[in-house]
Amino acid sequence: MKKNKLVIFSFLLLTLSACQKVMDIKETDFIGGDVALKTVANNEQGIIGAYAGMNVEMGILLNSVFSDEVKVAEFYNAATVHEWQYASTDISIRDSYTAFNLYYRIIDRVNRVLQALPGVAATTPAETALKNRLTGEALFLRAYCHFELYRYYSNSAVSSDLAMAYMETPSLAPTSRITVGPYFIKLKADLAAAKPLLPTALTDIYRATAPAAAALQARVALYQKEYANAIGFSTEYINAIPLAAAASFAGIWTGANSTEVAFKLSRTASVGGKIGSLYRGTSASASNIGTVTWKPSDKLWNSYDQVTDVRFAAYFKSEPLLNVPGRDPKLINKYAGGAYGTSTENLADAVVFRTGEQYLIRAEAKAEGADLVGAAADLNALRAARITGYVNATFATKDQLITAIMDERFKELPFEGHRFFDLKRRNLPVSRLAADAPNAAAMTLSAGNFRFLLPIPNVEIQANPVIQQNAGYTN
Repeated sequence: MKKNKLVIFSFLLLTLSACQKVMDIKETDFIGGDVALKTVANNEQGIIGAYAGMNVEMGILLNSVFSDEVKVAEFYNAATVHEWQYASTDISIRDSYTAFNLYYRIIDRVNRVLQALPGVAATTPAETALKNRLTGEALFLRAYCHFELYRYYSNSAVSSDLAMAYMETPSLAPTSRITVGPYFIKLKADLAAAKPLLPTALTDIYRATAPAAAALQARVALYQKEYANAIGFSTEYINAIPLAAAASFAGIWTGANSTEVAFKLSRTASVGGKIGSLYRGTSASASNIGTVTWKPSDKLWNSYDQVTDVRFAAYFKSEPLLNVPGRDPKLINKYAGGAYGTSTENLADAVVFRTGEQYLIRAEAKAEGADLVGAAADLNALRAARITGYVNATFATKDQLITAIMDERFKELPFEGHRFFDLKRRNLPVSRLAADAPNAAAMTLSAGNFRFLLPIPNVEIQANPVIQQNAGYTN
């Protein structure tokens, strides 16, 4: 017996020794950051890779489906999320609405660039300038992604509430969430450091610019109820990029122009996906329109003056080809792209920051700061730019003005990734018309309901044992 034990022990030692030798062999097909990010040009490719990973479409669809922007059309396979019955193990949450993989992957990419750049030699003034810009872009993207994670899983302005893990270095170690206070100290520091390194000119709006950083700063300040900062940053953006003329507005969504826009994501027939396909399938031909998955809610459709408001025709369409039994002619037209049955159908760039939102940020911040005259002026200026023959409105109280601003956000920003998050941050319910709800239970999600915070997906809980789940969910 002792002899057998000795043989087994000797075998284990030999096995461990052999494994160690295998582990010590340097991989020949692996390119580490010390090699891949050795030059300024290498690091620029790393940043471009981060941009390529950006996907605002998930947030656009989430804010539509979870709120009152859309109603069920011809194909319904999202009952748990549309009817607010999701849990941490929900398949729709896991497959379609999980921000972890998307945003922490981009954060990891830019953190590797930020780690490498200080050791990279810039040999010309042009390389030095590019190196500084890449640092700014990396910090901007890191802040943007962390803010999106916060909007999915936190969205609280209370300093002691949970935010997420703020990752500042590449790491695979289990990491716990931190509270809102320190989270936003880090996020705002990243944006403050990024902005002076970014170009002020809008010659390439497919990459971060200083106005885009100001727009994100304004959005962050609004969510954190730092209203003076929200006014300052939104004013910086508005002064740089005015509102579109009525005749130019529709072109923002067709790609005919980039009026109002400081940053958007490029989408082509081969790269980036088709935003319009979030709401309907691609067509077999010019006369055979694809299956419509989501159509505009009656609540949203009926909120516009359909004759005088330029937004209505830019965002919606009553399609004569769908005027047949069993089909509804109402379509979301905002990301329609090219003609039915072509490769560009449903294809449009993803607009991330534009002036219309900044006017509404400033109006809300002014109203909260008791500047009702200034807030009304911003709201009226936006409406006048969108509605032919508009007559300025007056508001007797702050509450009336805030209600009007939130209604205007509903009309100005649908299908841009804001509505559900807006209702959450203002502690308002999702209220659907009976005609827009698949059943009575899906008409209202009460203010403060725990499902306004998405669950930390079960797979993340299993992979990271120190992460905290949101209240109301079990693992």
